[in-house]
Amino acid sequence: MQRVGLIAGNGRFPLIFARTARAEGVVVVAVAHEGETLPELAAVVDHVTWIKVGELGRMIQTFQDAGIDRAVMAGGIRKAALFEHFAPDDRGMQFLARLGSLGDDTLLRGLAGELENEGIHIVESTLFLSSLLSPAGALTKQAPDDAQWTDIRHGFAVAKAIGRWDIGQSVVVKSGIILAVEAIEGTDATIQRGGRTGAVVVKVSKPQQDLRFDVPAVGPETVRVCTAAGVAVLALEAGKTLLLDKDELLQQADTDGLRIVGIELAATEAAPQ
Repeated sequence: MQRVGLIAGNGRFPLIFARTARAEGVVVVAVAHEGETLPELAAVVDHVTWIKVGELGRMIQTFQDAGIDRAVMAGGIRKAALFEHFAPDDRGMQFLARLGSLGDDTLLRGLAGELENEGIHIVESTLFLSSLLSPAGALTKQAPDDAQWTDIRHGFAVAKAIGRWDIGQSVVVKSGIILAVEAIEGTDATIQRGGRTGAVVVKVSKPQQDLRFDVPAVGPETVRVCTAAGVAVLALEAGKTLLLDKDELLQQADTDGLRIVGIELAATEAAPQ
């Protein structure tokens, strides 16, 4: 029987991954983070160990004890958690001392390296979930108009630029003006901060992003936040953004009149005819 380790962060992504993997007959052994991971995870995995953010030694020991040789990272850890409930063990302290940086990419690649040195290989978090990746084109009944496509193209370029500096993955734009850039607070808070009636939200992967972890994702809550802020369009990088609770997400968007579109690099050069 196949076995997979799950390094569970926040949000619904870990739950969806676990349910999908177990439906495929895979045993899921999870390490969940106190104050970050949803408690419901315990009901949808075969085994869960709860750790504090930074307890790397306990994470490795849990997987080794369970005979896990491959694992996925699903869901993020809020950067604020590094200040709120950060409690690294000895292995975690040694790891951080070698890193010298807490940037997302540096931290995640470094963590993957630590695990792989112990025989635990990090595989793509989209394992079993390819059907949830956003396709290209309009995903809702309504598609963006020409003016909105202009904002999408501009927002895509800006989002890729901030991603290159490991700042964030999303921007809010209207009439060519950038209203908000995602930083430490995450996508939903960025939308709440910068959303305006008729605005466009663009969410992309970072140019250097390793899709073994930190895959961009949206869910029904993202739609609700967009609607409350008056956002007109949610544009997602096709093939690199997960649609969590996909059916509910798209139904909610159609009900609210939110236009969702999957975009490819070529689509930022000219709106489809």
